[in-house]
Amino acid sequence: MPDEKPIPDPAEHYRQHELEIIYLLTDPDDNQPLWTLEDLAREMDEGDIMPFVRRLQEAGIIHRTSDGHVFASRAAVRQVQIVGHNVF
Repeated sequence: MPDEKPIPDPAEHYRQHELEIIYLLTDPDDNQPLWTLEDLAREMDEGDIMPFVRRLQEAGIIHRTSDGHVFASRAAVRQVQIVGHNVF
């Protein structure tokens, strides 16, 4: 039925948030390679970003310091340089 709202896909929700984190960490116009988790959450207007950060960290796309900062891996930075802010 066309009037029904489609059920949101949780995988797409995760994917969009992960892409947003990658793009924030690799923005070429922003000379801020290190972000705190709190700053990322505030910028994304998201209460808990740890599930997204954890998945990206496990994949080796971002790294996390012992004092709570995150930054993009060299491979992630290079990928964004090559394809831009398109599908990763």
